[in-house]
Amino acid sequence: MLRATPSSVYWIALGAFALGMASFVTAGLIPMIEQAFSVQAAVAAQLVTAFALAYGIGSPVCVALLPPQRQRLGLLSALGVFILANGVSAVVDDFCVLLVCRALAGLGAGVYLATGITACAAVSAPDKRGRAIAIIMAGMACGTVIGVPLSLLLAEQAGWQAALWLIALLGAGSWLGLAVYLPALPAGPAMTIHSKLLLLENRRVVGILLVSLLAAVSSLGMYTFIAPLLTDPAYAGVESVTPYLWVWGLGGVAGSFLIAPLIERIEGPLLTFIIMLVLAVSLLVLPLAAGVSPWLAMVPIAMWGCVGWALQVPQNNELLLQREQHGDGNLAVALNESALYLGSALGAGAGGLLLLLNMPGWSLAIGAGVVALLGAALQFLLLRTHHFQLSGRIQNVDHSSFD
Repeated sequence: MLRATPSSVYWIALGAFALGMASFVTAGLIPMIEQAFSVQAAVAAQLVTAFALAYGIGSPVCVALLPPQRQRLGLLSALGVFILANGVSAVVDDFCVLLVCRALAGLGAGVYLATGITACAAVSAPDKRGRAIAIIMAGMACGTVIGVPLSLLLAEQAGWQAALWLIALLGAGSWLGLAVYLPALPAGPAMTIHSKLLLLENRRVVGILLVSLLAAVSSLGMYTFIAPLLTDPAYAGVESVTPYLWVWGLGGVAGSFLIAPLIERIEGPLLTFIIMLVLAVSLLVLPLAAGVSPWLAMVPIAMWGCVGWALQVPQNNELLLQREQHGDGNLAVALNESALYLGSALGAGAGGLLLLLNMPGWSLAIGAGVVALLGAALQFLLLRTHHFQLSGRIQNVDHSSFD
């Protein structure tokens, strides 16, 4: 009988912790890298772009190419690429090589997270899958909120390479733990690339991905522009947004842990709908709260971070439930991660456009809140469809029993 939470889930979460660090630490290292390689800040920033593009675009392609009978090997290989790319990044002396290494790190990270979530579902009891996914997302949240500041502090003391060595070391620890404790994973059915891509014809899958996209546009997009709102004298007028970023991040860690018991009590589509509503309300009331008091603004920011990070637990769990019987659950999860990165880019672009048009700071939060409301409306339609299909199955069972 499967344990409630197999040890391999925690080793996967350790890798997710390293992944969370790698996803965000480069932005903080840009000034050091700029000086070390004698490049402009705009050029150094392309390291972040390379990581994100490889993560969001390249990883679904690689996941689609993974042989169904080699899922464990695929997971360990992806983590190995991630470890090596971060290690080599710390020793290269050519910026172009560093750029390639960051792209490889992003590719390994994206494939690892998608296959890791699928693996944790495979080794967990069916009623504990949501909790296992929550543990992995909590690991990633902790890596972002706790790991990034610690790695940047280490970089200030020992050089920017030290941060990447720390990420590689944590990844190596995860790899060793998984090599020992991760059991053989069940092989999925053999599928062609064309048949795997047919999952995009599934309206429910596309609907789930669109909700994740809209959530990322609103949540991650607004995160990019939290400073223009809070430093605006008409609102909070704060001198430093760092405490607010910490509140957002700590809210994310709390949400990643709190979602675990909720997903075992509330069905996934309903939980996603509730989360999208809370996200919309948090963003819509943020300008009002900031206008009243800088301290009061921390409340909607904490709620925003909480539900923003928690959302992907029911989303990924629902995608696995929809596609695991078809053998392409890992690809569905990879596409969901791509939707998050694409949504973040779209949100940042839309916010930048508003600023170029000299729109007031409150318009950023209101716009993000409206997008979240659109996501909630779409999720409500998915929820109604889900209940309609469920009631239809129950009626069919009743008729079969009667006959």
